[in-house]
Amino acid sequence: MNAATPHRVKLILLVAVLAALVIAGLVLESGRLERLMALLPGDPGPDAAIGVIAAVALGCAVWALVRMGHAARARSRRRALEASVRGDVSSGIRTRMLVARLNELRVSERHEIKLAARYSIVADELGVAFWNGGRRPQRAMHFPWREVRNIRADSMIVGGAVVSVLVLRVRRGGTSVELPIILGASRAGSYALSDAPFFAVVRSWKSMHRDALKAEGIEPPPITGAIPIIRTGQAYAAVR
Repeated sequence: MNAATPHRVKLILLVAVLAALVIAGLVLESGRLERLMALLPGDPGPDAAIGVIAAVALGCAVWALVRMGHAARARSRRRALEASVRGDVSSGIRTRMLVARLNELRVSERHEIKLAARYSIVADELGVAFWNGGRRPQRAMHFPWREVRNIRADSMIVGGAVVSVLVLRVRRGGTSVELPIILGASRAGSYALSDAPFFAVVRSWKSMHRDALKAEGIEPPPITGAIPIIRTGQAYAAVR
């Protein structure tokens, strides 16, 4: 049995129980809802109101189940990659810009490049690879280190927040493209990787890139500057 299966079953049961409680509450409080709807203009009828609310609750439950399924699939893929590769395995957050730029670099790939909402990235001595799938990962695209021209840290606005972005500049088939990669945080409640963990990944990729180029006798790119190391408490002290 998959190690994550008991956890997924518990989450699915919890969501199902919550959905049942919401629907039961709507049914039991139908009288109060009828009085409330009577005070609203353009009364569509109590049965219709209860049906709409129940449909919304059911939709939320289904959405939560789908999200949990995607998260479990991403965890299974990460465990499979960590058990089969020697490099660094990171989680990435799909963006339209990244997918579009990956497709600009297609040379031998027959089909359009697609990424899961939470895909995986493996950086090892051979290069950088993007992976989809679950317990049986499927490689979507791979760039050997000789095709990588530069790796740097940057930031971009997503929604109303500023997130850290690892920019991978790749040259393939006469086309040079910068790939903006948002690294996903594994901690619950977090969206994108930032601060010290983010810069640790950038430094690791830079180191592997330089070592791989030296091993092939290729002049490594110049060092663009030190990457800051943000320790716990520094950001808070700076704000104060």
